[in-house]
Amino acid sequence: MPFGRRTIKALNSADFYLRERAVYERLRNAGVAEVMGFHVPQVIRADDDLWVIEMTIVTRPFVLDFAGVYLGSRPEFSAEIWTEWEAQKREQFGERWRTVERVVAIFEDWGIYLVDITPSNIAFAD
Repeated sequence: MPFGRRTIKALNSADFYLRERAVYERLRNAGVAEVMGFHVPQVIRADDDLWVIEMTIVTRPFVLDFAGVYLGSRPEFSAEIWTEWEAQKREQFGERWRTVERVVAIFEDWGIYLVDITPSNIAFAD
């Protein structure tokens, strides 16, 4: 499969690397290149010794940066923490929060729980 522009992402811990690699494997196995029109990078190769992932560069809108996800189940934070988290995300995304919620829900269908989301890793076209 031909790939266009590429980048290398080096991670500073095995945990972050393994999580990110696992997310990309799940997405590849599900045939995911985009979610609700948001592009998702495609892994070209990964190096388990160096903790690096070579992937395609995507343009806006995109979803990226999966090192901080939870796999398999939603983290067990208190209701107070979830309330604070959602309030912060509503403030960050403003009127776009509902769209972000739908994107996050789709990832959860694949057992990928995005909690480290910001407007720089779920980015809209404008």
